[in-house]
Amino acid sequence: MKNKDKIIRFLGTVAPTVAAALGGPMAGVAVDALATQFMGRQGASSDEVEQAILGASAADLAKLKQVDAEFAAQLQAAGIELERIAADDRASARARQVQTKDRTPGILAAVVIVGFFAVLAYVTLNGLPVDSGPVLALLIGSLATGLSQVLNFYFGSSVGSKNKDAVIAGMKGGAA
Repeated sequence: MKNKDKIIRFLGTVAPTVAAALGGPMAGVAVDALATQFMGRQGASSDEVEQAILGASAADLAKLKQVDAEFAAQLQAAGIELERIAADDRASARARQVQTKDRTPGILAAVVIVGFFAVLAYVTLNGLPVDSGPVLALLIGSLATGLSQVLNFYFGSSVGSKNKDAVIAGMKGGAA
């Protein structure tokens, strides 16, 4: 997929389970589910699935929600927990860094953080240049995504917080 990040962001609002799978080790399974259940074509390539999603109509959005519900049920039936897989992936990356004492993740994290704030300071002080504004905006977006990944690596994701908020909201809804 050439526009994988864009597809994941889009699907995150319509089909969050499929989007989570696309962003992790279950990407192939998610593409197969989209090809079969959304497009009705078993074995469609990831590029064909991408084009189908990018060209989705309003009616297709309802179908994507249905695909997401079926995909979530299939994963649950198979005993696959996407967040547990993602958490294990982060834990293994952290364990690798501790075990090998590799300085590369720290150096990359520092470069991303310094780069993000340096570009942000430049834009704040000088504004977006007329000629290269779109390129600089893309750079800021990429650095912001990298900053998010750095924070998730070192401090964990906010999934637990989201789950807590959902439980509290459910309790308030039940008490009302």
